[in-house]
Amino acid sequence: MTSPTRIDRLRTGSAKVGCLLNPNSGQVRKRSAAIRQVLTSMPDMLVCEASDMDTFQSAMECLLQADTDLLVIVAGDGTTHAVLGHLFRILPVSNWPVLMIVPGGTTNMTPLDLGMRGKPEHILRRLRSVLVKPEALQLRQRPVLRIEQPGMDTLYGMFFAVGLVARGVKFSRSSVKQLGITGGIFTFLIMLRSLVGMISGMITGRQHDEWAPVTLTMTQGNGHVNQGTYLFALISALDCLLLNMRPYWGQEPAPLHVTWVDQHPRHLWRSLWPLLTGNGQALLEQDGYHSHNIQSLTLHLDDEYIVDGELYRSLGPNIPLQVSATDLVTFLVL
Repeated sequence: MTSPTRIDRLRTGSAKVGCLLNPNSGQVRKRSAAIRQVLTSMPDMLVCEASDMDTFQSAMECLLQADTDLLVIVAGDGTTHAVLGHLFRILPVSNWPVLMIVPGGTTNMTPLDLGMRGKPEHILRRLRSVLVKPEALQLRQRPVLRIEQPGMDTLYGMFFAVGLVARGVKFSRSSVKQLGITGGIFTFLIMLRSLVGMISGMITGRQHDEWAPVTLTMTQGNGHVNQGTYLFALISALDCLLLNMRPYWGQEPAPLHVTWVDQHPRHLWRSLWPLLTGNGQALLEQDGYHSHNIQSLTLHLDDEYIVDGELYRSLGPNIPLQVSATDLVTFLVL
């Protein structure tokens, strides 16, 4: 948890505020002039821009050396993923600034889940008002996913997925993203592509690599093992995904959600709505639908996976990949 001293400075209006702006993020590109106008009107905010790894490293170094109490990230899920990884690698959570994520990217699952809705410049104007009158300040705490595999750098993020979800995101990183589409339309196209692949595989009985299911073994923290081929599996620290989807219904008192669906589930079409809206309590494991809350999960797979929209690949089925919850991170929400 972030130091109470930083939170006290926020509540008393004496906090140092810094901003990391990614000018190449989807919404930032579209609304650059309006966003920059608001940032210029906040002279006490240190603004650093980052569009590649070199500028990201220098921007983060500058913001942290300034002893920033509130770090405002105006970017998408990919940049947020990079910020979380950088902070976890160099600082204990108690030394972190409070984070505020402004939805400036092509996809913005994390800020939308935290309630940060609206155009980036409108949110920044609200922040300007809150900094003047901090009694309206609201904080939320969430864990982050820690993804560890021997031989790879530890990854951190809010959303992990394999199977059709990862295939859809990989597709989005190619042709769709080049069209400059963002937001809900972008997400809808990814989902449509995944559904087309799933339907095609079920009709023809053949699985094309672009939308193939995933074969893996999952071992929960309580020792329970699931092994098989699944349409998808996802693990999330978020309560709500894009398009207000809530594809989990576990009841255990644990911080992370995990959901997976068998390759050939029963009653798939009538199960899609409850599956996606968090109303899956009536879905049965014997029919192929699984959802739990967990503290950690170990996977064995030889496939690609995504973390906050960034694509990675497992090192092989014999090398365990563990996903677990970190300490709580503090976010400012408006």
